[in-house]
Amino acid sequence: MTGTIDLTGDPNIGVYARVFEDIAIVYPGAPEGFTATLAQELDIEIVSTFIQGSSIIGSLVAGNSRGLVVSGLATDAELSVLSEYRDIFLLEGAMNAAGNVILANDYVAAVHPEMEFDVAEEIGSFLGVPVVRLTLGGIKTVGMAGFATNKGILVHPRANDTEIANLERVVDLPIGLGSVNMGGGLVGTGLLANSKGYVAGSATTGFELGRIEEVFGFLE
Repeated sequence: MTGTIDLTGDPNIGVYARVFEDIAIVYPGAPEGFTATLAQELDIEIVSTFIQGSSIIGSLVAGNSRGLVVSGLATDAELSVLSEYRDIFLLEGAMNAAGNVILANDYVAAVHPEMEFDVAEEIGSFLGVPVVRLTLGGIKTVGMAGFATNKGILVHPRANDTEIANLERVVDLPIGLGSVNMGGGLVGTGLLANSKGYVAGSATTGFELGRIEEVFGFLE
């Protein structure tokens, strides 16, 4: 089953959690109804921790089945929790909001176009995937302007042919334009998904849900 949900009235659910194939990282104290829905709809285990003392997990963590890229400002206690599930790469420096600047799945990592070349290559090596530096819809924070699962990639509705072609050169997955929460182009802020299911922000329309289901292969 799939559908829509909010987090204490906020439809921007992708800001506060990060979902993978087997786990979802959610801040401590998140409503039980929210975490229970993620566990059931996406068939994952809930991992409860803050990142750098903050609840905006989706903005501060990226990665795939091989590892997690985490803000370099995360505390030792937070990293201890995460290291039980994945190897960890700390993203240091000014561009440390990993979830904002990295869009990743098990096949590709798209990164902020101004990320240092060496850092981008290290991330690709760590995650075991090719790396491409690009924008989506002209937006440099590709982790918020797109959402990737192992079955497809949903991108900002204003992403152009060149941007999509840059992705298509390195990954063989469906790539489609879409939005969330009544026209929001930052699809990463309003969506949580893996290959088993998805939940979208509560303001997401039926048409938008249809696009999500099409791109991620949930249409029957």
